[in-house]
Amino acid sequence: MRILHTADWHFGRTLEGRSRMAEQEAFVEELVRMVNDQQIDLVLLAGDVYDSVNPPAAAEQLFYDALARLADNGKRPVAVIAGNHDHPDRLAAAAPLAQKLGVRLAGLPEDRHEIIPIARTGERACLFSLPYPSESRLKELLTDHVEEELLRVAYSDRVKFIASQQAKHFSLHTVNLLMSHIYVLGGAESESERPIQVGGAYTVDTEALAVGAQYVALGHLHRPQTIKSSSLMRYSGSPLAYSFSEAGQAKSVTVLDVGPGEVPKLEELFLSSGRPLVKWKAADGLTEIHQWLADGKDAGAWIDLEVHMSEAMSMEQIHMLRKAHEGIVNIRPIYPEMEAAAASAVSMNSMPMDELFRRYYARQTGGAEPEAELVRLFMELLEA
Repeated sequence: MRILHTADWHFGRTLEGRSRMAEQEAFVEELVRMVNDQQIDLVLLAGDVYDSVNPPAAAEQLFYDALARLADNGKRPVAVIAGNHDHPDRLAAAAPLAQKLGVRLAGLPEDRHEIIPIARTGERACLFSLPYPSESRLKELLTDHVEEELLRVAYSDRVKFIASQQAKHFSLHTVNLLMSHIYVLGGAESESERPIQVGGAYTVDTEALAVGAQYVALGHLHRPQTIKSSSLMRYSGSPLAYSFSEAGQAKSVTVLDVGPGEVPKLEELFLSSGRPLVKWKAADGLTEIHQWLADGKDAGAWIDLEVHMSEAMSMEQIHMLRKAHEGIVNIRPIYPEMEAAAASAVSMNSMPMDELFRRYYARQTGGAEPEAELVRLFMELLEA
């Protein structure tokens, strides 16, 4: 069977107040073409359908339209779980109706495994779905301890217990899958994922999900990546770049070919529907930017602009830049004194600690030099 794994659609999300709806609509068109062209038998959507628990009506309409088209009137099964941004009850509210189209909507982390028949191949998939499992959604207190490390261990242990119980339903005669929206240790973050955990408490060890599935489909991290584990475990990433920390990242979905008892063959299919996010750094000031604009540089992109200035940038200059390129999102002028302060900070960070102490002492005493014995005592205390 051929399975497509996607996640983190974040329908309804904006970029500094700018709508991304047109890009999200284009993504749905591209995804529908992909599942048809690639003869996909099962679609997995690993959470964060929406960007908030109360999404705008247009975002909900786009999601339901996407489900209907992906399911193709019940011919193709689709499984969706809630992420930390989704309201679990609201996502699952349409489950009875969606089920008639072969769409499975799971909101809360409950004991849930399903056998999904694949008409084209005659095979069956055994899918354990684990929507975002916070303490509140699990409806239990994991531990009385407040130390982060103990909380993380208790959280990992609980997730592993839940996954192990459902893994008992895996069989040599089914394609065994686990799907969750969760932060696995070792994954690379970006700034666009609002925290799923307090500190490191809501993170799990990879082995918590390594319970015998042939493939573990993950959501939450926006960079596509395979996690080092004894099981094949992967984040498909988001379909669009949602912050400038993702500038230059290629967005994709993951497709796997797999049969019962086989090691999946993975393929990354790249997406082209989102506008690129780029960073401009104009060291030569406005003259350089005007040249880039005249050349049509990054005409269809969202732009984070840093421009070096010798004098204050006027509101008129800012308005002219925004009028010249509607994709300019941020404008940050950099002045000489800011560069000098940054250079000084870098210099101070690379300075030996004893020299930093001498400079601090001189500044506090009006220029006096500390005695060698005082410096020695300071260094001993620092090491202690």
